[in-house]
Amino acid sequence: MDDLRYKENLKKKIAKLKKEKKAVIIVHNYQRDEIQDIADISGDSLALSQAAVRADAEVIVFCGVDFMAESASILNPDKIVLLPVKEAGCPMADMVTIERLREKKKQHSGAAVVCYVNTSAEIKAESDICCTSSNAIQVVKSLKDHKEIIFIPDKNLGRYVQDNVPEKKIILWEGFCPTHIRVSKEEVLRTKELHPDAEILTHPECNPDVISVSDHICSTGGMFKYVKSSKAKSFIIVTESGMLYGLKKANPEKNFYVPTERLVCPTMKLTTLGWVAHSLESMEHQIKITGEIRENSYKSLERMLKVSGEKSGAAISGV
Repeated sequence: MDDLRYKENLKKKIAKLKKEKKAVIIVHNYQRDEIQDIADISGDSLALSQAAVRADAEVIVFCGVDFMAESASILNPDKIVLLPVKEAGCPMADMVTIERLREKKKQHSGAAVVCYVNTSAEIKAESDICCTSSNAIQVVKSLKDHKEIIFIPDKNLGRYVQDNVPEKKIILWEGFCPTHIRVSKEEVLRTKELHPDAEILTHPECNPDVISVSDHICSTGGMFKYVKSSKAKSFIIVTESGMLYGLKKANPEKNFYVPTERLVCPTMKLTTLGWVAHSLESMEHQIKITGEIRENSYKSLERMLKVSGEKSGAAISGV
């Protein structure tokens, strides 16, 4: 009860600070349950990129990881962007460096560079266009003048794109999500044996053999849409376990299962109510992308949003 009272007090404090600072709280689907409860906007990477553009606030508190807060800063140069925990990074994003990317571009001079949104601002600035797990196929198909695509950094998402866009040659980067590769095909099939009527929904960052036994491949935002429209009553969710809270909340009459307890992203779970309150109170930790890196990374994000039907230019100045 003390823990519950403590969290409720923190939520009240956050609500008060949010009003005082004219802030909006943007939350990724993988965050802790109590963080999802205080979200003004929640969703997957694409939805949050779009939400950052539309946010009617002076301060954006981004409950996610560093590359997401960087994207919010790139798209909103006149707003203050806060990342409550500065150590909240993305191991997959760290698997690509600017030096290695430039070397790869020299090896494939005619190829377009498509970077997954799970990358740093510096990498986005060196790329032609960004993508998310929900629009990667659409983005690659949009590059009609390029037969070769350097796809960075997630090789599993890149393989999935290659299977769906066979007319392109996808040059894979040896990067991966340390969370999504923890689940095995055998674990998914064992869960299916326990719940034979359940549909298997899998994130494309998972290994190909896991994808091969799945009923539907989609982003976290795609999972929400699919579950809402599906007549099925049970689902095996093959992505970070934080998804289950939001899915259950939105679909209380349906059942959800994860194939393994290992589907937990440690850095997504670093953000707590205490850190959000501290961030708003002290205005820490501010993420600000400026100069040439911002201008060039903005172009990559802008191209992605245009492909997805979202215009962000009205929110941008000086580009």
